[in-house]
Amino acid sequence: MPVTRRSRFVVLTAGLAGVAMVVALAIGLQPKAGGPELAAPGSGHYVVSAAASANGPVEVATGVFMGADQKHDKSVPLRQVRPDPVRALPAQDEGDGDQGASRSGHVNVADPVVQATLASPAMPGTAKNFDGIPYPGVACNCAPPDTNGEVGATQYVQIVNEGFQVWDKATGSSVYGPAGITTLWSGFGGVCQSAGDGDPVVLYDQLAGRWLVSQFAGSSVPTDECVAISTSSDATGSWYRYDFHLGSNFFDYPKLAVWPDGYYMSDNVFNSLGTSFLGPQPFVFDRARMLQGLSATFQTTAGALGSALDPMLPADVDGSTPPPAGAPESFVMWPGNGAYATYHYHVDWTTPANSTFSLFSSPAAAGFTQLCPTSRACVPESGVSSSSYLDGLADRLMFRLAYRNFGDHESVVGNFTVSSGGVAGVRWFELRNVTAGPETVFQQSTYQPDSTWRWMGSAAMDHNGDIAVGFNASSASIVPQLRYAGRLASDALGTLAQGEATLIAGTGAQSGTSNRWGDYSDLTVDPVDDCTFWFTGEYYSVNASFNWRTRIGSFTMTGCGSSPTTGSIAGQVTDTNTGTGVASASVTITGVGSTTTDASGNYSFSNLAPATYSLTASKTNYTSGSGSGTVTAGNTTTVNLAMTSTTGSLSGKVTDASTSAVIGGATVQISGGGSTTTDASGNYSFPALAGGSYTLTALAAGYATSAATPVSVSNGFNTVQNFSLTPTVFSTSFVFPTSAVAGSGGDGNGYQTAPAGWYAAFDGVVASDSKSGTGSGTSCASTNRDSEVFSGYSLGSLGSSILGIRVQVRGRANSTSSSPSFCVELSTDGGAHWAASKTTPTLGTSLTTYSLGTTSDLWGGSWTPASFGSGFRVRIVDLATSTQRTFYLDGVSVSVTYQ
Repeated sequence: MPVTRRSRFVVLTAGLAGVAMVVALAIGLQPKAGGPELAAPGSGHYVVSAAASANGPVEVATGVFMGADQKHDKSVPLRQVRPDPVRALPAQDEGDGDQGASRSGHVNVADPVVQATLASPAMPGTAKNFDGIPYPGVACNCAPPDTNGEVGATQYVQIVNEGFQVWDKATGSSVYGPAGITTLWSGFGGVCQSAGDGDPVVLYDQLAGRWLVSQFAGSSVPTDECVAISTSSDATGSWYRYDFHLGSNFFDYPKLAVWPDGYYMSDNVFNSLGTSFLGPQPFVFDRARMLQGLSATFQTTAGALGSALDPMLPADVDGSTPPPAGAPESFVMWPGNGAYATYHYHVDWTTPANSTFSLFSSPAAAGFTQLCPTSRACVPESGVSSSSYLDGLADRLMFRLAYRNFGDHESVVGNFTVSSGGVAGVRWFELRNVTAGPETVFQQSTYQPDSTWRWMGSAAMDHNGDIAVGFNASSASIVPQLRYAGRLASDALGTLAQGEATLIAGTGAQSGTSNRWGDYSDLTVDPVDDCTFWFTGEYYSVNASFNWRTRIGSFTMTGCGSSPTTGSIAGQVTDTNTGTGVASASVTITGVGSTTTDASGNYSFSNLAPATYSLTASKTNYTSGSGSGTVTAGNTTTVNLAMTSTTGSLSGKVTDASTSAVIGGATVQISGGGSTTTDASGNYSFPALAGGSYTLTALAAGYATSAATPVSVSNGFNTVQNFSLTPTVFSTSFVFPTSAVAGSGGDGNGYQTAPAGWYAAFDGVVASDSKSGTGSGTSCASTNRDSEVFSGYSLGSLGSSILGIRVQVRGRANSTSSSPSFCVELSTDGGAHWAASKTTPTLGTSLTTYSLGTTSDLWGGSWTPASFGSGFRVRIVDLATSTQRTFYLDGVSVSVTYQ
């Protein structure tokens, strides 16, 4: 199938030949003779011109390729830019970058590091927990959302396909958006403004206190990477914007990372058709110049590294301590070949010939079984068939690869998904000393504590060395959820010993979207306290296709940072009838205050002194619910409240049975005397009805009233009853004209013998045409045949819609030879144009009435009631292969069917 924009890399694995191959990939770097003309260096940097690299990076030393930004500028403050509106596009899945082709070369091996039991729950509750950008609150109306986000000094920024939003991290309130990512490129021009295609990334460069936002772009396939760097720590301020043209290939699944000497990126590269995987490819952008808004270059290898190699991720700095001076960036590959192959990219902006990209170390990865290597989609959900199983996306490391420098050692934390115990589990790992060596696998473990499927993870580490992992969870008995687990630095190695907590329990399953799910989630660490984890991922609130939701939450591991003095209470208010959340319910804590539940029934209270609190939930048409919870410092206590609805509801849509068009303004009556009116979309509702049996009737002008329809209402549930109304159809009587004149063509005299009023009725008084033309012709288009034009049809009021036209012609010929017949033509503009025609059968020699058209036949034209006004004409053309045939015509009548 053809590749589409917003395409996505799908299934990649590598063979054991990868290890041998990578040794040959070190860039042996000597100056390239006869290379492109170079622009004057700036700030000691060796650069190429934009023109020289307009078609992609150029070789400036053996194996070293450089490109210049094709354009850069500084935007106005984002807060002054009106967000791009959501475009009304059809829902769509993102397509598959490699056409679903499996390259599985991984050899499954028994997993020796499985954590098969669930630790006692000691994970902290969330300090913040709120909904992020929902579908379709972005520009592309697509799936998956590619959810990721980052926490900064004062803000949290989330980005999805293809939108972003900025929140105040202290309050969780939105300060900008959601807006299409193209908003950030407003006025920039080129593909970044007009053809941004998603795969977005947002990072916070905490070494500089700046934001980075990127997405790929291209006129047909993603050939460019659009990167924006904020000018301050305020994401709503101005931005330095760059367009980097990477080449003519399909550069998919870009993942960026912050390092002191550059912004590094890994791509999964395909040919321009998207049909052949060429391998991963590393890139580095000139961070120093981009932070100043200056022209900037990027460096890369000669091309993709080869299809035998697996996807990789660059390390992204966390914490306030940078890597050791001059330390190379580390790229780690998914261990499909049994090792965490680690590459070093050392970039030299002044002398590119000194830049190198080479294999540094390959510490062994514990054996594992690859999850769904051929089907890709294998994660089950409750209530859906196997055709709607979700993507495991288990052929790569998941975003991010988090780096931290502790001074006495360096740690890199990452994760990927494996198959364990017949379900999906999260393999997380910590590599140490990745820049200087000796590199070791300090710990690794497959988190599969029970029969629930866990996947789509993201891992990070706080400044204490505590590790947290966020992920999705699903199974045949539950719909997808967002959860997180963790360990303290003091816990036994290879265990998430603090147990597991739920960020949000989804209340819906996904169907359709070609099984696409997530593509990535993101766990980041607050740069201010270096303790608070912020996690974002995908879930569903109702069973649907293309209706995903995202969630954002924060938590802090016990003992990290200053000791808190207050805690929180949060929970969900549900209806006991349905088990679903109750929106807009009032939740009151005695002596403290009240709040209102969100659309999913969630509520929270923060900054509560440690104590036991009583809570009450209330809402009109519900019994009240109550509960209590004890707050401890630094924790969130979950108190779920249940209420019972005392009413149900009815809703539905009224449509036209013939066209399926909605009927606005229709009346829906309910037994007992009540009624309501449909809105412009044909929808109606009765929102608060006592449980029981009712009868509904729908009626609308121009339609037959529906049959009385019995319905049953249950408390807490909405009953849907739709109506399709049959249009009331009318037909005029057959009306005769009041005028007849000879038409042009033929001998121009029409019917030579024409008694007065001969056309006013079918009464046997006929007109005759004895010489029927100047030449033979049996087509309505024959201009050499005689004709007669009739007008003055008084058809009266014809409603609002024309359904069909019928014409009756009564006449005969003096002989059946020469194939005599009448052509009947219709006109709405006084005979200037004749657009509709039909022909009678061969005429007999006795007067016969011929009927043309039906009550649903529009004669191939478009008609309105105004079409039958003073400009309406009917023309009769006498057709025969002889000029001597005589025609006799008794009249022509017309009937119109309408509603």
